[in-house]
Amino acid sequence: MTTALAAKIARQFGTPSVVVDLDVVEANIARVQALCDAAGVANRPHVKTHKSPELAKLQIAAGAKGITCQKLGEAEVMADAGLDDILISYNLLGERNVGRLGALLARVRVTVAADSPVTVDGLAPAAAIAGRPLDVVVECDTGLRRAGVETPAEAVALATRIVATQGLRFAGLLLYPPPTAWPETQAFFDAARAGLAAAGLSARIVSTGGSPNLAHLGVLKGATEHRPGTYIFNDRMQMAAGVAELRDCAATVYATVVSRAGAERGILDAGSKTLTSDPGGLDGHGLVLEHPQARIGALSEEHGFLDLASCSVKPAVGDVVRVVPNHVCVVVNMVDRLVAVRGDAIVGEIEVAARGKIV
Repeated sequence: MTTALAAKIARQFGTPSVVVDLDVVEANIARVQALCDAAGVANRPHVKTHKSPELAKLQIAAGAKGITCQKLGEAEVMADAGLDDILISYNLLGERNVGRLGALLARVRVTVAADSPVTVDGLAPAAAIAGRPLDVVVECDTGLRRAGVETPAEAVALATRIVATQGLRFAGLLLYPPPTAWPETQAFFDAARAGLAAAGLSARIVSTGGSPNLAHLGVLKGATEHRPGTYIFNDRMQMAAGVAELRDCAATVYATVVSRAGAERGILDAGSKTLTSDPGGLDGHGLVLEHPQARIGALSEEHGFLDLASCSVKPAVGDVVRVVPNHVCVVVNMVDRLVAVRGDAIVGEIEVAARGKIV
């Protein structure tokens, strides 16, 4: 960043602003697509990171096979923009959601995840509304302790239930292996695959995720696709996971130092409503690129509190700095648009069209 670019952004958009470098974005897209191609797995990027049809289309143009959404509302926004082949990696429940799912299925290809008989039984009306079958993958937990059935036998039983439910088709298995538990995940998958074969079934889709697992692409024998999300922008969490370097971080928060009330402290105009209160398991709430020894030790809604004790050169009131966020996905969801730059030039704005789609 040059001082001139910082001044232009502050003047044209104000601070805090979330700024993305499209040159880095495109390099990230190309790099991960090449990794997936080399590993022989399809790339199905998760759009919860950028929530932008414009950026999703860049991923598709680079070779991605469809997209992943976490919420139905995200999928509707993407379908409205002309995107197809959408995996919703989330349990959808309730008459209202199933009705919306049916309307979505009527116009684009949709696959949904389920990890319980209750979810499976409730999905059938969506297929009836759409007038065509709904593909369902069984979500499996292999140690991350989030959603998913916990045993291969449960996965087989749920797949059998899907097949027995009118309008539904068993499509495969959805996994998010812990980075340190790929051997256990392989054992789980091998047992599930054998059980499916004994029941006369097979998994057309074997989907793994996400960006922290890019280092393990191709490790699971039998995987057909991978669902990375954060890689398009990267952040401090991805750096800590060893799958990105600072040069790969495309999104930064431009913020202004609005106070230096103490010799060893300062205040940014970016607080929890910009950087979010999610520390991502890291120290502080972001990396200040111009003053890497500074620590964003705490946040209020509109203030980021700087500890400058370790800084040999301290920022002055009025300085504009760039902050690499800990967890970029939640930062993007805080804003309506991203400022797009290439080098030192502002090239436009990108609407965060699926922002706030929590249903």
